[in-house]
Amino acid sequence: MSTRKFCLAVLFCHDATGYEIRRIAGEGRFAFITEAGYGSIYPCLSKLESEGLVTVSEEFAPSKPPKKIYSITNIGKEAFVNELMELPAHDTFRSPFLLVSLFAQYLDADFIARAIDAREAYLRDKLSELRAQATECCNPASQWTMEYGITTLTASLEYLQKHRSRLEEIAREASSQPQAAE
Repeated sequence: MSTRKFCLAVLFCHDATGYEIRRIAGEGRFAFITEAGYGSIYPCLSKLESEGLVTVSEEFAPSKPPKKIYSITNIGKEAFVNELMELPAHDTFRSPFLLVSLFAQYLDADFIARAIDAREAYLRDKLSELRAQATECCNPASQWTMEYGITTLTASLEYLQKHRSRLEEIAREASSQPQAAE
């Protein structure tokens, strides 16, 4: 998802600061959909404002700089819905864990076991987070989306649990082989 579409999606739901939008990208209901950093969010918000898709207001607090709060306009809502009507690009899946597993035959078996343990813990944490969000959700489309995410993460965790011994064995076999002289 583009940063533009992501910012419009968040603002479609509620007004937010750039900081809040970034936080939502990392830990909110959009965390499983996209990644967006401050370096892309603020320029995007500025462009959306210049296009008339969002407005910005300032909130003042004593002894603090003004806080910019972004709101989507009606034109912005229309633009967002129109962008949603385009078929989405294919999912992008990137995993540093998969790079480690791809080269398991060159790595220590104990390290591979720790990497699998860490990946399983990460997946359990993400599942817990998503399940908690799903119990608080009352929107049927959001509920469906969260259930899809839960199913995907559960399948990944189950695969690791069922097949981890294969990857550990690859690393054990390689580490027991004598290394060729250089």
